Amino acid sequence: MNVQDNIPDFMLDLRGEPCPYPAVATIQAMRSPEPGEVLEVLSDCPQSIHSIPADARKLGYTVLRVQQTGPTITYWLTRPSSR
Repeated sequence: MNVQDNIPDFMLDLRGEPCPYPAVATIQAMRSPEPGEVLEVLSDCPQSIHSIPADARKLGYTVLRVQQTGPTITYWLTRPSSR
């Protein structure tokens, strides 16, 4: 992630997609980032506020931020660096 510009490494825009597709698509997309890279997910599915962070944590990802602006919820997820 470009920290200075606040730009994620990957972005997934799922606005307009019905549940449960945003959660399923996010799980599939989490395979792309390498450790330390950030995946930004945009969704307007109200149930995703619970499912996406919970699924990310179960898969070993860190939820950096969850922010809601109007109906859009933005998630910033990262795979922790290898130990």
